[in-house]
Amino acid sequence: MTSTHNEAVTLDGDGGARLYEQADELRAAGPAVRVRMPEDVVAWSVTRGDIAKQLLVHPHVSKDARKSWPGHRPGAIPWLYPWVDVISMFTSDGDDHTRLRQLTGRAFTARRIEAMRPAVEGIVTDLLDALEDRDADERVDLRAEFAHGVPSRVICDLFGVPADQRPEMLRVIGAVFATDVTPEQSEAVGKDLYRVMQTLIETKRRTPADDMTSLLLTAHEEDGDRLSETELISTLIAVIGGGSETTVALIDAAVRELLTHPDQLAAVLAEPARWTDVIDETLRLHPPIMHLPLRFATEDINLGEGVTVQAGDAILIGFGAPGRDPDVHDDPAAFHIDRADKQHLAFGHGIHYCLGAPLARLEAEVALPALFDRFPRLTLSIAPAELEPQHSFMGNDVVELPVVLGAAHRPDGAGTSVAARRLIDGGR
Repeated sequence: MTSTHNEAVTLDGDGGARLYEQADELRAAGPAVRVRMPEDVVAWSVTRGDIAKQLLVHPHVSKDARKSWPGHRPGAIPWLYPWVDVISMFTSDGDDHTRLRQLTGRAFTARRIEAMRPAVEGIVTDLLDALEDRDADERVDLRAEFAHGVPSRVICDLFGVPADQRPEMLRVIGAVFATDVTPEQSEAVGKDLYRVMQTLIETKRRTPADDMTSLLLTAHEEDGDRLSETELISTLIAVIGGGSETTVALIDAAVRELLTHPDQLAAVLAEPARWTDVIDETLRLHPPIMHLPLRFATEDINLGEGVTVQAGDAILIGFGAPGRDPDVHDDPAAFHIDRADKQHLAFGHGIHYCLGAPLARLEAEVALPALFDRFPRLTLSIAPAELEPQHSFMGNDVVELPVVLGAAHRPDGAGTSVAARRLIDGGR
């Protein structure tokens, strides 16, 4: 694969194995390669870890399209709306980034995340109880009925999303990662995103509560200079969206790998402290995000090997590619929880490092052992190669994770199922 400044490789949106294959091709082709995305958006793809880290902290790389992408008009490219046109910590630099990150960051301190453990455990137990009421031999979509429920319920609880608003909000957030849609479909998703967040804000204006949306709304209404209405909506899009779909992909991938590597599953079950190894190896091998739009050069940047990113050029960081770099990892396509070096960029690098990374880790640390403890005979109901990938060059997940649960494990009667509790309580 070759590319010059005037040529661009079309970024493949089929997902799955092709997502990894193209990342390998781009990495081998140079420190940065011009790629073409939907609606003829062209950017420099960066898939080498050392170059990505360099640009993620580079003083002449900006996240702010409004100031740094010549000719950009907000709304002109519908599919980029959630990634570029919103005004949040995700798309801001300098003092604006610091201000917006601090407003949200109070919900993600180490102390607050650890304090959420009982709530996460309760959600996981509730979802497992519901699964236990299913027939042991029935085919179940574990993504829809477990992996998706854990982070989506946690983040919706944290931001106080009412139960009747959750299905539509989560539907729209899930649609954001699709890269095989028409401009009209992308425009509809953008409008829906704005609508569902505006509905949430209006609900909290009428009935504020002890949740992050109410806290952010208070900051906006008491001092609009700290958080404008647009920034409020944009922050909700960034944090609620980022706090759900990516962790779903992490849980799905870990389950998939453990079910196809029973020796490694046995090792972690025998030594539960090793669940952190499972999570890091999963993040390295199956990063929830492969490519994430966009950054912008504010001055010319010479990357070597004859490649110069010019001022005003867009940059697409391939966060998922470095974890599979053969120059960094031996046998990079293999799943090995014993691997000594599991370094990856799945959560980013620099000042835009994922604010929710500790929460994602907590959710996986709680969900995975609980799932395999409750359903020790869990199996995939189809071959791994038959799983349908998410159709995206950004998101990296499967559309469905069909499994057979097998009989549930109930040591000492712990974790009595919903159905059993109803019987004990006389049918109440």
